Amino acid sequence: MPGVTTEAVEPELTRYPALSAYRRQTEGPARTPLIPPLPRKAPRIRPATPLRVTPNALRAGIATGAGAVTVLWAAQATPSPRLDVLFAGGAHLTGLLAGYGILVMLFLMARVPAVEHGVGADRLARHHARGGRHVLTLCAAHVVLALLGDAAHTGTDLVTTATDLLGYPGIAAAAAGTLILVTVGVSSARAVRRRVGHGTWQGLHLLTYVAAGLAFAHQLAGPDIAYSPAGLGLWSLLHATVAVLLVWYRLVVPARQALRHGLRVVDVRVEAPGVVSVVMRGRDLGLLHAEPGQFLRWRFLTRRLWHTALPFSLSAPVDGDHIRITVQAVGAHTRRVRRLRRGVRVVATGPFGALTAHRRTRRKVLLLAGGVGITPLRALFETLPGGPGDITLLYRASNAERLVLCEELESIARTRGAALHYLLGPSDAAFDPLAPQALRNLVPELADHDVYLCGPPGMTAAATRALARAGVPEDRVHAESFTY
Repeated sequence: MPGVTTEAVEPELTRYPALSAYRRQTEGPARTPLIPPLPRKAPRIRPATPLRVTPNALRAGIATGAGAVTVLWAAQATPSPRLDVLFAGGAHLTGLLAGYGILVMLFLMARVPAVEHGVGADRLARHHARGGRHVLTLCAAHVVLALLGDAAHTGTDLVTTATDLLGYPGIAAAAAGTLILVTVGVSSARAVRRRVGHGTWQGLHLLTYVAAGLAFAHQLAGPDIAYSPAGLGLWSLLHATVAVLLVWYRLVVPARQALRHGLRVVDVRVEAPGVVSVVMRGRDLGLLHAEPGQFLRWRFLTRRLWHTALPFSLSAPVDGDHIRITVQAVGAHTRRVRRLRRGVRVVATGPFGALTAHRRTRRKVLLLAGGVGITPLRALFETLPGGPGDITLLYRASNAERLVLCEELESIARTRGAALHYLLGPSDAAFDPLAPQALRNLVPELADHDVYLCGPPGMTAAATRALARAGVPEDRVHAESFTY
């Protein structure tokens, strides 16, 4: 396999038997698959087909709502050339849009299955982050325009105007809500996020619900809502709907799943240095409707882990009353997962994510994994429908010690007649196994494949660029990344 010297590979051959089929080259890509295809048909596993909201439908719905809010404002606005009226009108519009934006952010994080399965958790997280910046901008514009409008109306300076307005309880509450939103926004900035503990960050985000309530109370007192019975009813219904979705999918559903499935840890086994698989047993796991490629949020009920829901992908399809994840230790919480004991209760919420078979549009599929990103792709490798030669898995790692689940991958490849290649070597090696020509040599007719991609952010970005240069259309590269 390209990118690894013979000396670096030979000591590992006895530990990873399939590496003995490895084509030892330091220049040029290997053209022979690691495990030759066998004349057998792969098992056809028909994935579940839940209701899904497409990304375009979500964007259209958000834009339609913003347009409706603007129409609501326009119906109440009174045209006037007076400066104070113009400032006040702008303040009303930005305030309504900011309130609507808060609802959109909460809806995106409500974990509604149809949205999660259709759009993908990574896109939702990025939309949420981008929407937060827009909301803060609208809040700032609302405050400035309101101050300018009142100052122009009363003929006072901005400081006096601000002091007078804060004397009204509704405006003071709205100011407190705005301060909460600013604090949450600052804590989510990348430079700050790295220095804030996960528990602190989560706690700050819970205050967003308080800010939303304060904003709602403030808006009910405004002329655009209070003077319109229809507007008041619709605005209240919108808030009530989002509140119900949040309570249902973030509180009721997890509690119901915990009671229904009764998950407990039955085994924790080491897969590689710093990587373990956690096997859990429960009841009626088929009712989870968890598809290969998806992840769940796992809450292990131990003293050090119960307060945090950790997102991990399934590393194998659900098997009767057993379910499995594979975890790499990258922080305090994931290191504690390695020390879980048999019998620990588990609360699993989900499934989430859209890296599933429903994205597939072509007969031939390339699965491209990096590091522990193999976990969702291992499940897809076993279950994606296809005949011999239709499915190819490329597994990138710095060395053979970093490979996980190899025996399972090799068994699946033999059974399905699929191609499996290990791409070993440091990321700064002279030969890049993810270069466009290397990928084309390993995967004939690459441009006619669907590609499922999962790995570290740097590897994912490099692979995405290489696939584009190799001729794979952007809409056929399916990935989920949580960097935004």
